[in-house]
Amino acid sequence: MKKTPLLKSYSTATRIAAPALPLWLKRRARKGKEDPARLGERKGIASQPRPEGKLVWLHAASVGESQMLMPVILRILAHLPHCNIVITTGTVTSADLLAQQLPKRAVHQYAPADHPKAVGNFLAHWQPDLAIFAESELWPNMIMQTKALDIPLALINARMSAASIERWDKRGKKSGRVLLGAFDLILAADKTTADGLTWLTGREVEAAGNLKDAAPALPVDEAELKKLKAAIGRRPVWCAASTHEGEENLIAAAALAVKAKEPKALLILAPRHPERAKEVKDILTKAGLSVLRRSSHRMPTEKTDVYLVDQIGKMGLVYSLAKTAFIGGSLLDGLSGHNPLEPARLDCAVITGPHISSFADTYMSMLAFDGVKRVLSADELAPAVLKYITDAKARKAKAEAALKFANSRDAVLDYVWERLLPLLPKA
Repeated sequence: MKKTPLLKSYSTATRIAAPALPLWLKRRARKGKEDPARLGERKGIASQPRPEGKLVWLHAASVGESQMLMPVILRILAHLPHCNIVITTGTVTSADLLAQQLPKRAVHQYAPADHPKAVGNFLAHWQPDLAIFAESELWPNMIMQTKALDIPLALINARMSAASIERWDKRGKKSGRVLLGAFDLILAADKTTADGLTWLTGREVEAAGNLKDAAPALPVDEAELKKLKAAIGRRPVWCAASTHEGEENLIAAAALAVKAKEPKALLILAPRHPERAKEVKDILTKAGLSVLRRSSHRMPTEKTDVYLVDQIGKMGLVYSLAKTAFIGGSLLDGLSGHNPLEPARLDCAVITGPHISSFADTYMSMLAFDGVKRVLSADELAPAVLKYITDAKARKAKAEAALKFANSRDAVLDYVWERLLPLLPKA
């Protein structure tokens, strides 16, 4: 591929900045944003040997994108019995979760920083036969150096806002066209992205649908579920999932309002970033709620108002316990919602706030299905929760509509798989 002046400048700038990489990584590690024991991976230095045979590299940003790729990983491994997988992400939480989930023949590595040497180290070691990138992970060195080695490239579930496309127009449409032209296959998650990328690349980009809509039900540890159900008993339970900074104050107020009407009600709260657990517990305690952290390894009692899930990989458990689920990241300006299909697949009545732009298509379709309740302000949250924890018929109807909608989205994975098949390495 022929680099534009902008892409050449980027490569030069990142090469010059490379000596500062170790200091940057150490600073991030002190803040808990990097795994100190695995900083070498961010320099492209592998911590595991490359297995023999064919290998597919999948790259995702964080938890949501990596979870979206799990069904793709499973299909590749089933289709190619002698193929291996390396999946890269950039966050500690995604690494921890993948460590619990990845099957045999699949390993996780932290993504190399987008410096020419780090990317070169990574590619020289893993020598992938195919690279699959997810959503909007467009790192120029990573893409250009992979393409230079004639490795097939696919971008799936591509997602870009109109504002992102406009920025490409202002800063370097030609560079965007060259960078995206490196991909042998681009499949967009929605029509807005497909239209924008068609304009930017000058080639037709399909809107295949959002792969996050096609994920299987989240795993549930049945032994843990049984123990917690026994401890909770017949108490009405609801959850606030994937909450963000600023939302917990509003959820605490809602929990108090629910408790005033239903004194035995239990809230299970799972912040989006479990490392915020102490801060979240302080907020809830100051509001007058009795809080038990899951990491204490104690069971909730009748005196527990909030069971705070401060560990990753437990959302299947949360949704199996709380059949009424509020999905956070949606109550405040600047937030954009989270995936409502995860609770829908586990028989939950789903509630969301007003800010849902990241999953707008999904939510709008679910609303048309009557499969989700959208509250337009935090004041409406407690009444919505009370309706579903006190009216079994209403809860069941909402949950059934949500599950029916979720099941209708599975065809997306089949379509994406069909389009990926020609790029897969031959057995």
